[in-house]
Amino acid sequence: MYLRRILAIMIIPKLIGVFGLLTLPPQVMSVIIFTIVALYSVSYILDRPFRSNSKIVDAIFLMLGAYISGTSLIGAPLVIAVVAQHLPKERLRDTLFALWFILVTIKLGAFIYAGVDLQLIHHLWLLPSAAIGHVIGLWFHDRMLKTEGSVFFRLLGWILLVVSCVGLWKGIAS
Repeated sequence: MYLRRILAIMIIPKLIGVFGLLTLPPQVMSVIIFTIVALYSVSYILDRPFRSNSKIVDAIFLMLGAYISGTSLIGAPLVIAVVAQHLPKERLRDTLFALWFILVTIKLGAFIYAGVDLQLIHHLWLLPSAAIGHVIGLWFHDRMLKTEGSVFFRLLGWILLVVSCVGLWKGIAS
């Protein structure tokens, strides 16, 4: 039920984001994406994650997260800021995975409709890397559930900020 409710809020902004991804120039999209990642990284460094305490802010975070997800699939911090407050930790990962699957299906469907060459044969070579990344992600997730993650998120924030600055520089310079 909760997944249906948040999808109802997120579907229109998601479609707008996918439309932007398909129509905006790559340099503009790169600057948008790296700016968003830089904002996330600063929130991690300052240990000030996005939080919501009202239904209106929840809806805004979900809509922004959906739009960002439509453009680049990096809307998770905004979506998690809402969903994590309403679900137990044990159900959070599964619910977010189901949400991710639905949002990616929408995006891939739009790509197929727009005639984007998905180069699926080349992606088959990435499956072993994805499997390894998934196993490592499960290990990190279990560790984070058992410990305080603020040090991890600060380090992650600094890494993301450096990568974002390099990406912004390249995007603006081109």
